[in-house]
Amino acid sequence: MGVQVGDSIPEATMNIMGDKGPQQITTADIFSGKKVVLFAVPGAFTPTCSAAHLPGYVANADKIKAAGVDAIVCVSVNDAFVMDAWSKGQNAEEIMMVGDGNGDFTKAMGTVLDGSGFGLGTRSTRYSLIAEDGKITALNLEQGGAFEVSSAEAILAAL
Repeated sequence: MGVQVGDSIPEATMNIMGDKGPQQITTADIFSGKKVVLFAVPGAFTPTCSAAHLPGYVANADKIKAAGVDAIVCVSVNDAFVMDAWSKGQNAEEIMMVGDGNGDFTKAMGTVLDGSGFGLGTRSTRYSLIAEDGKITALNLEQGGAFEVSSAEAILAAL
């Protein structure tokens, strides 16, 4: 069973693109002492993720941050190079694009999606959450291939 509202964000190390290439970032770096909106997608450059999920957060980043959010984070089981290229293609400068290349964070969250039937290997389910100082205060888990409850608009309503 995965994380639930009231749980702490599990410890994990992932990667972001820095000035000199990929650099490690921990969940403590992301969440400690901050109000964070995180959304996870099955894969960068995939249809729903690129056409709806990430663009909704890009379009609403100012409103989300105006509601007292310190950081908006997008996580996918991709590497930092892919996340960086996707960010640039989507004008997502306001979003921290985090590569969970080994799926360590996804496994710790209990949100693993088996995409091997589609040639995607292990991925993350689609979800969004709000965390305050590392504690989950809202969690929107999508069912199956749906995109209904994890949108930027749903997060805005929860803020």
